[in-house]
Amino acid sequence: MLGADAAWPVWDGEAPAGAFTLQDGAATPEQAVVAAVAHPVLLGFTPAQPNGRAMLVLGGGGYTALMAGREGVAVARWLTGLGYHAYVLIHRFPDADHGPAAPLDDARQAMRLIRGMGQAELGVVGLSSGGHLAACLAADYPAEWTERTGPHAEHDTRPDVLVIGYAPISTNAAGRTIIADKPPLPPVEKQAMYDRLQPDAQLRAGPPPCFITYAGNDPVVPVENARRLHAAWERAGANAELHVFADAPHGFALDTQDLPVAIWPQLCEAWLRQVGFLK
Repeated sequence: MLGADAAWPVWDGEAPAGAFTLQDGAATPEQAVVAAVAHPVLLGFTPAQPNGRAMLVLGGGGYTALMAGREGVAVARWLTGLGYHAYVLIHRFPDADHGPAAPLDDARQAMRLIRGMGQAELGVVGLSSGGHLAACLAADYPAEWTERTGPHAEHDTRPDVLVIGYAPISTNAAGRTIIADKPPLPPVEKQAMYDRLQPDAQLRAGPPPCFITYAGNDPVVPVENARRLHAAWERAGANAELHVFADAPHGFALDTQDLPVAIWPQLCEAWLRQVGFLK
């Protein structure tokens, strides 16, 4: 499944086969885009030389599709090259079928499932909307939402480190947009999710070390999102490293060549070593 070494249902009793639909069934795993998700699936990628730690990978796609290739499988392969066990989450979307909490519930359960496999030291890499979802793992869960429960409930959902790229942290939330009179985002469940999940404003005390990378001229996700996220970490007195590249496209991922932004994975690797999450 997308070239993974293993696959697991995120929730008990749901078989991975047929759990999600690709936009193009002929696409390579590194270019795959998920168009619909009936049941969330966790894809596992094993390193040749394990370093004893793991990373959950959350790709983008605006919560209406999922860039499972460029921002999922490709990122997992980069991480396994560094020695991490990497896990790509194919999560449900916030829509009429699944409600606004579905992506966060799936991500939190994925954290529990990975830790239940014995991966005690676990970080998260999230790009674009996946970066918003990653940041939500360090924030409070809405008190008025009823969280779905499953196996391994004893395990913490808080990451040990976070890597967040070009994510819409809170500028999609009502009252916090950068674009004046920005209309609500369809479907209504997606806008409700963004309104309620603003991780910069809802950050839990003692957040994990965080590496943040954005484009200063991003036409899709304003760089103000990076500043809000970094400021939240500063207010918490926590470790956050921010890199803003002046000129880069939205969705630069790992394959944007011939621009300064291409070095961000090397900068991130050096940072992971500095904070002690990479030997």
